[in-house]
Amino acid sequence: MTAPEPQRRPAILTVDDDPNVSRAVARDLRRQYAEEYRIVRAESGALALDALREMKLRGDDVAVMLADHRMPEMNGLEFLEQAMDVYPAAKRVLLTAYADTNAAIEAINVVDLDYYLLKPWDPPEEKFYPVIDTLLKEWTTSDHAPVAQTKVIGHRWSQRSYKVRDFLARNQVAYRWYFSDEGEAERLLAAAGIDDQVLPVVITTAGTVLVNPTDAELAGNVGLSIAPTEDFYDVVVIGSGPAGLGAAVYAASEGLKTVVVESRATGGQAGQSSRIENYLGFPDGVSGSQLTERARRQAVKFGAELITTREVVGIQANGAARTVRFADDATVNAHSVVLATGVSYRQLTAPGVSDFTGQGIYYGSALTEAANCAGEDVYVVGGANSAGQAAVHFARTSRSVTILVRGNGLEASMSSYLIDQLRGIENIVVRTCTEVVGASGDGHLEQLTLRNANSGETETVNTQWLFVFIGAAPRTDWLDSSVRRDDHGFVLAGPDLIVEGRRPEGWPLDRDPYHLETSLPGVFVAGDVRSDSVKRVASAVGEGAMAVTLVHRYLSKS
Repeated sequence: MTAPEPQRRPAILTVDDDPNVSRAVARDLRRQYAEEYRIVRAESGALALDALREMKLRGDDVAVMLADHRMPEMNGLEFLEQAMDVYPAAKRVLLTAYADTNAAIEAINVVDLDYYLLKPWDPPEEKFYPVIDTLLKEWTTSDHAPVAQTKVIGHRWSQRSYKVRDFLARNQVAYRWYFSDEGEAERLLAAAGIDDQVLPVVITTAGTVLVNPTDAELAGNVGLSIAPTEDFYDVVVIGSGPAGLGAAVYAASEGLKTVVVESRATGGQAGQSSRIENYLGFPDGVSGSQLTERARRQAVKFGAELITTREVVGIQANGAARTVRFADDATVNAHSVVLATGVSYRQLTAPGVSDFTGQGIYYGSALTEAANCAGEDVYVVGGANSAGQAAVHFARTSRSVTILVRGNGLEASMSSYLIDQLRGIENIVVRTCTEVVGASGDGHLEQLTLRNANSGETETVNTQWLFVFIGAAPRTDWLDSSVRRDDHGFVLAGPDLIVEGRRPEGWPLDRDPYHLETSLPGVFVAGDVRSDSVKRVASAVGEGAMAVTLVHRYLSKS
């Protein structure tokens, strides 16, 4: 019988940009606490946040975080504020010089600081260890949630195993991943009376065993809402990316009974971004998942409902109401609807590519796979910000990252700050005029065939990792002719519906459509799915808020 694997020790994280100080802190911590805690060291706030997110995905606990106050780019206070979203129960310590004590005192209120330590703290037996001892004791005796974790057991290259992990990660559900041949995985399967031929297997915190579950089964068993609680709402928001969450926050905060309907996970494409550097109010950047989770909590705080794994297949007018129909024929009714379904990345059509989706080829930044790419060669397809952000993220741990761009350069599609970042990272290479024309492997991706668009020459490269960020396909195939779309499937609204001074055919009202109103009165559109919209997170959030203003106007005149 295989013995169960020992549980990983909780971590103590230290962050300091000065290598000498960083090593000294880690040395003192290891000397006293290494038997019971793992000591994790980072030399910048950004690297420390990456480490925290990876530990979160692995299901590890963090007991104490120590951060130096005066760090460039992201100071200790800013780091601790963002780290709270990842490990809210971890104890927080600011390392500071005597001259900065006023800032440290202010931080007690800003980030709920547990303690600030003056440098230097020699001897540590008097000035350092007693503080850490006290914090560790508080952490171990409090309900810090050695957070109960859902367990996922599957094959490394299984498409469905990847989708289960991606679903849980994007919905902020704590889980731990086990390869099927690990000792602990074998023990868990044996205890459940299941063999490894029916993977993935999910074991929830309640002990429920799910064998190859659907998304809806998974959601219903891990605490996610999958059905509306009311029959009628003021507004139904379809989609929970930046536009949908923006609409939800403003609608709910202004007293509208609001439900957000999502087919898979909150955040949309933005939620998959490893880092967004140019969003207002986050000078040190913010991950898409962090921004999404804050917005989700905000919407829920104001009373919005969020339901997931519900696919919308139709909207129709039902007198003054608007009826939203789901794939299972269930319906929900509302005075108004906001379409915020966003866009999907376009699929590569080269031979062999579809065979390895979820088995080495991923659409969007699969952060669940980042740890598995360490030390390997990663390829990224795309020339927009999402591709650049992913490349920067993977470059921290991968041996090399190659960005494949069909055009002559990045300037036309990527922000200049991001291009500058890419140029400064040694293990990132940009190959222009290059496209993927084939993929091959045995059970998972092993090789890509690339073609130079100018010369026509092809080349085969060895890799197990391809991440695709190309195009923007609107999620509107389910809409009927009552909601008009342009030739590419994006939803038309407001002035775009007026042709030669005439309102759209069938328009029943004696006014023109409002700015974000579609050809079906009371149904509004916001974000990337709108025709000719600006494809940026800030723009989407703004349109979501603006749509709610127009909903109020519509309701007042209905």
